[in-house]
Amino acid sequence: MDDQQQNETIMNNDDVMDMLDDLLEKWDAKWWNEFWTNQDKNAQFMVDLPDENLVQYVTNRDLIRGKALDIGCGNGRNSRYLTKMGFQVDAVDFSAKSIETARRYPNNASINYINLAFKDIKMAPGEYDFIYDSGCLHHIKPHRRAQYIKKMFNLLKPGGYLGLVCFNETGGANVSDIEVYHQKSMAGGLGYSEAKLKKVLVPYFEVINFRIMKDGEDDETFGLPTMWAVLLHKNIGH
Repeated sequence: MDDQQQNETIMNNDDVMDMLDDLLEKWDAKWWNEFWTNQDKNAQFMVDLPDENLVQYVTNRDLIRGKALDIGCGNGRNSRYLTKMGFQVDAVDFSAKSIETARRYPNNASINYINLAFKDIKMAPGEYDFIYDSGCLHHIKPHRRAQYIKKMFNLLKPGGYLGLVCFNETGGANVSDIEVYHQKSMAGGLGYSEAKLKKVLVPYFEVINFRIMKDGEDDETFGLPTMWAVLLHKNIGH
């Protein structure tokens, strides 16, 4: 057996997952660094405004102003809002360029920016009162999705909340999980139907609020109707 055959021998589930990773195009740190470098081209996402649904969750819900995790923090706009509202914030993104961009803004002193992929961060179970994902889930490959959701579940304290924004069927690719592998592409991000999104979330979480994201209002918040806005409560009976 030559070295290539040995390296490509599937021995366990991790090897299967790695094979499926390699089958699809890589939206890796290099790709996202280029995204954050082309800020004029991608200006829609470069605003310094919090998501409209996040503002609603924080102001209209009895959320504990404890420790929060912002997954895929980008330029840190939601992290800065959470800090302003009294949360202690860890902000994670695997693009070094996005972290560099976030640190250029004022009011960052108390935010703990972490330049790692979410799957690689090592935190104790039950570390967070609130976790927020604004646009990561629709980029998670289907074979990695359950790991991703379970990790968020494990990192939340009992009774903790998860806020989530992801593409609906008008915002992302309207393809099945199986088609992703037939096409060998995530097509820029998966568009979730309401039924599909609830199917993957409900085993771990209770749905508190589920709606279409609204357009940002009065230049004070950010929002796109091509997204779902979801608030979930940790299902401690799972």
